[in-house]
Amino acid sequence: QLQASGGGLVQAGGSLRLSCAASGRTFSTGIMAWFRRAPGKEREIVARIRRTSGITTYADSVKGRFTISRDNAKNTVYLQMMSLKPEDTAVYYCAAGNTWKITTDGYDYWGQGTEVTVSS
Repeated sequence: QLQASGGGLVQAGGSLRLSCAASGRTFSTGIMAWFRRAPGKEREIVARIRRTSGITTYADSVKGRFTISRDNAKNTVYLQMMSLKPEDTAVYYCAAGNTWKITTDGYDYWGQGTEVTVSS
């Protein structure tokens, strides 16, 4: 199970940190990721991280502004979002799986989503 939290309303240029706490079977997965779905758009990957090595990748749209990190002792993954833009408005989902993919089919477990709204 994955429990996402930390969303909210923020002004453009502001920051938010999302958290995703993993429990149960998700302990054994090797990859954690954040996806988002903006109104009227498909779900897209934002960032992913390997649990053991810490290797990360980011969508071009968030590079330099977002940082994904993990605390394996707490079984928690974070998404630090800075310099937020109105186009970052979306429901953000954390996901866990064992394949290094950027598409949703690579992930077996999903959190419930947390909403981020960036006002201009």
